[in-house]
Amino acid sequence: MDMNVENLLSDGIRATPPSFVRSILKAASEPDVISFAGGLPNPVSFPQEELLRSVNRVVKTYGSDVFQYSVTAGLPQLRQYIAGRYNRIFGLSLSEDNIIITTGSQQALDLIGKVLLDKEDGVVVERPTYLAALQAFSMQQPVFYPVELTEEGMDPEGLERALLNPVKFVYMIPNFQNPTGLTYSAKNREKIRGILKGRDVVLVEDDPYGELRFEGERLPYIGAGRLKNSILLGTFSKTVTPGMRTGFIISENRELLKYLSVAKEAGDLHTNIFSQYVIWDYLEHNDLDAHIAKIKALYKKQAQAMMDAMDRYFPPGVKYTRPDGGMFLWVTLPEGVSAMSLFSKALERRVAFVPGDPFYTDEKNVGTMRLNYTNADCGTIEEGIRRLGELLRDAAVEV
Repeated sequence: MDMNVENLLSDGIRATPPSFVRSILKAASEPDVISFAGGLPNPVSFPQEELLRSVNRVVKTYGSDVFQYSVTAGLPQLRQYIAGRYNRIFGLSLSEDNIIITTGSQQALDLIGKVLLDKEDGVVVERPTYLAALQAFSMQQPVFYPVELTEEGMDPEGLERALLNPVKFVYMIPNFQNPTGLTYSAKNREKIRGILKGRDVVLVEDDPYGELRFEGERLPYIGAGRLKNSILLGTFSKTVTPGMRTGFIISENRELLKYLSVAKEAGDLHTNIFSQYVIWDYLEHNDLDAHIAKIKALYKKQAQAMMDAMDRYFPPGVKYTRPDGGMFLWVTLPEGVSAMSLFSKALERRVAFVPGDPFYTDEKNVGTMRLNYTNADCGTIEEGIRRLGELLRDAAVEV
């Protein structure tokens, strides 16, 4: 007789939905499908030869150290590099003790949820927001308070209303937000900082895409260097390689870092030390800024190709964001058209996208979709958008 696993499951795992995008990626993985679904960096940007040299160099130079257990916070040399880079670029005053290396930013989200949340604690999120953050936090069964995301950023008045509830932290992606591609304005950042200053609420500022700005000037962080009750998340997944799963937590609040470190120690002891050595060696022997400049030039070209094709092929009434960086743009369909209902029809035309539903906490059959422009060449982008344009014109006629 088979065991009834359902009877053994925790409330937390029952409350956590499987990744919608992962299931979409499987459906869109056939070679003739043009996929705008995954948030994938373009593999042509991976510095494979340089990383191979780093692999060989760290094994030769450090020997058994790269194969041994290590400290929970991460390789000291890598944390020193991160601190120095953020001090130089953003004017912060960090040391290696302000940084924990994580297994990608996703682990950072998981640790934050474990450390700060009990069942029914409040979390303020953008509406819409990063679906994998919702998935990570859902394990702790919180109450989500979504706040409308405008073209300027999270709505300050909506944030103040949300904070009337018992809230533990506010989660936001101010730079090239996932899924919308929007960036918070300088004025909006100042308002949010003023609202959060002095409150017993943690600001979690997720910044995986901030280095990928291809238009305009870099804006200051909302919390980092300005709010003691803040956490900044970063990653090398978008600038070096995602496969090594090397992200990091930055905070000037040592008390928060202490508990995050305890949670990490309980979860995996430490992030893959071999990957940390390789990433650090690559950073020491190569010009990261020059490498990122090449990525930005590539993504700017691809983003423009997608926007030009949408201008050409999408019917009137379809709106979309025009990002200044990052990896995504956000499409809003005419009223009455559900993106979820179009997904299977799009696959029939051999093109894939992510319907907006999983980016919301409490809404279904929404008229929005996320498109990724970084993982296809310009010709493929144009053909995929042409197919989507045909589908959207047909849907508009049906409505």
